[in-house]
Amino acid sequence: MNIQDRLTDLEMFVSTQEQVIEDLNAEVIHLSKMVESLTNQVKLLRELYKEPTVKPLSEETPPPHY
Repeated sequence: MNIQDRLTDLEMFVSTQEQVIEDLNAEVIHLSKMVESLTNQVKLLRELYKEPTVKPLSEETPPPHY
């Protein structure tokens, strides 16, 4: 294998690596946005469920048939 063939192989390898890096970067950006969205959803759910949704039995009004 001569030097020109080796250089061509290296150029192809670098080109492939550049594409892999670009693809991985796009995936990292996508996942980062997804994590941010899910974090916001968890914060919202925590806020919604801080207040009790069921009253204590002593505070409940009896049904009309009682």
